[in-house]
Amino acid sequence: MKFVYFDASAGLSGDMILGALLDLGVAPALFKKKMGGLGLPVDIRVRETRRSSLRALKVDVLVEGKKEVERNLRDIKEMIRKSSFSPAVKKNSLSIFEKLFEAEAKVHGRKLEEAHLHEAGADDALVDIVGTCFLAEALDINRFYCSPLNLGGGWVKSSHGLLPVPPPAVAELVKGIPIFSAGAREELVTPTGAAIVTTLVKKFLSFPEIIYQKIGCGAGGRDFPGFPNVLRAFCGEAAAFEPDKRVYLIEATIDDSTPQLLAHFIETALERGALDAYLTPVVMKKNRLATQLTVLAGVEKLEELIIVIFRETSSIGLRYYPVERRVLPREIRKVKVGGASVGIKVSFLDGREVNAQPEYEDCLKVAGRTDLPLKEVIKQAAETYRTKFTPKSGRRRG
Repeated sequence: MKFVYFDASAGLSGDMILGALLDLGVAPALFKKKMGGLGLPVDIRVRETRRSSLRALKVDVLVEGKKEVERNLRDIKEMIRKSSFSPAVKKNSLSIFEKLFEAEAKVHGRKLEEAHLHEAGADDALVDIVGTCFLAEALDINRFYCSPLNLGGGWVKSSHGLLPVPPPAVAELVKGIPIFSAGAREELVTPTGAAIVTTLVKKFLSFPEIIYQKIGCGAGGRDFPGFPNVLRAFCGEAAAFEPDKRVYLIEATIDDSTPQLLAHFIETALERGALDAYLTPVVMKKNRLATQLTVLAGVEKLEELIIVIFRETSSIGLRYYPVERRVLPREIRKVKVGGASVGIKVSFLDGREVNAQPEYEDCLKVAGRTDLPLKEVIKQAAETYRTKFTPKSGRRRG
């Protein structure tokens, strides 16, 4: 299984996504053959081009005839279900189209079954969406990630007239994900492209620490001076991608909360996904005694934990910043103490065991059931582990 991280700093569209994925190693002839199964009157052309001196693949879907095609969601579903693609490709394609139709229906004030698509519902969009899902399957990609989306700026012509960037359908689709505008006063994210990534992408995050083996480049339809209209797809083994490796340290200094409230906050923060949370006594301005709250949070929990601090404490301001960390691989092994199971957290450095520590909560439960002192339970758990396992190999003794 593989991952793809899209660098959408120059925006993205359906054809750019196709170009980037094809550039990762799928033969254009195979792609054209599979798309032929949709029975569309189109001519698909794949060519190498340049955008601001950067090489990329450009995919053009030429629709035969000049009459614009309009389709509703029922039409789309029927075409996809009748095709010869795998169940996974059909399912993902339908999910993307459903999201696209829902956005169009909302911005135009129509019921879902009444909505129809112009540019996005034409034959080229079917190739873009079904083609993306097929290429993901062909490349064995099961995880998509993406950078914040550069939407561009200015105005764009559409079948509904002149619209501001982002167009209403795009603005609806990108709710809740990071966006920005830079580099060009043009539409850089199309409705089709937005529907694809907001359906398939697992997380939107700034360029993470990754190990990749291939880069695919898909060209957009315009060549901006000094601004490469290119979507890059970084592809690697899924097991090597740790999107949450970077963490954030959140700090707040408080001089007007009771110990009970602060203790409750620590419990709440850990329950809500904090990697760590602790309190430190400090001296503030005017020599006031206070407490500094420190919370370690993954990217995906940052906003939620900031809200927890404001809701559960009297803080009216905080600071946060990214930090790097290293975590040893670890596993839990079980031993018996007083007839009950106790977990031993074992950590490794370069494949060798360097630490083994009984789990506190397990030991506490055993102490409560057996009337043994907690320190005795911890001691027995550690001794039982040393007897049962060989520290260097991690294997049971014969």
